[in-house]
Amino acid sequence: MRLGVLDVGSNTVHLLVVDAHPGARPLPAHSHKAELRLAQLLDEGGAIGSDGVDRLVAVIHEALRAAEDKGVEDLLPFATSAVREAGNADDVLARVQAETGVALQVLSGAEEARLTFLAARRWFGWSAGKLLVLDIGGGSLEIAYGIDEEPDAAVSLPLGAGRLTAAWLPGDPPDPEDVRALRRHVRTEIARTIGEFSRFGVPDHVVATSKTFKQLARLAGAARSTEGLYVQRELKRESLEVWVSRLSGMTNDERCELPGVSDGRAGQLLAGALVAEGAMDLFGVERLEICPWALREGVILRRLDHMGPA
Repeated sequence: MRLGVLDVGSNTVHLLVVDAHPGARPLPAHSHKAELRLAQLLDEGGAIGSDGVDRLVAVIHEALRAAEDKGVEDLLPFATSAVREAGNADDVLARVQAETGVALQVLSGAEEARLTFLAARRWFGWSAGKLLVLDIGGGSLEIAYGIDEEPDAAVSLPLGAGRLTAAWLPGDPPDPEDVRALRRHVRTEIARTIGEFSRFGVPDHVVATSKTFKQLARLAGAARSTEGLYVQRELKRESLEVWVSRLSGMTNDERCELPGVSDGRAGQLLAGALVAEGAMDLFGVERLEICPWALREGVILRRLDHMGPA
């Protein structure tokens, strides 16, 4: 069957269309996305303004047309931290459903972490042993650890690259004092969670998902996305530390010129790099592997699991 997953995230609204059957690997058929940056459209009271909701409704309409054009049989719509934490979340969800017919499922941070972990486990298989999975989104950082398909520990922290950039790094290039303050904040938040994971022992394999980690790995010399999903890509902490220093002194325009960095993500790359560096350092990770699958694939896999055998 042809499934569509509609991901209303903090940075983008992304429709991923796959051909999927229980017991088989989902095969990507189409991708449609629009940058919305909901995390940066919140007003002083933490609500998504009327203009932001107008844009969200319009983008969902576009995604629905794309899903129809591609013959999607079943649409799985969900929203993450930007909608989840909005002060007017209920009103936003009600208006989206009234005007588009789409009932967005709002995932909790822990659910995000668990579904992303499921995707990573299925990608790497049981032979990978105990997995530590890191995912940096626009609004939050998810961390999960475990040996089975359901993690033993999963947390979500308000350390998304878009959120932190808007709140902590207003300058272009950023003020060095702001960078240091953000670095301290990130590490304090992550350090509070270390005890929840350390009691399970050292992971056998550390993996990361998300656009932020993919871009950082690309800067550090990993293969381009055009070389395919199955090329191994890794990020070493030593290389990341070098790039954190470089990114700290760059303007947004200069970051846009870097290989693998899109214009829309360049502004928040430094904040994402500080989160990645802090997580790798505090968890004692010298290198990690990039996982091509993440939350959207996790949602699809869970749906297929509930369908049972064909």
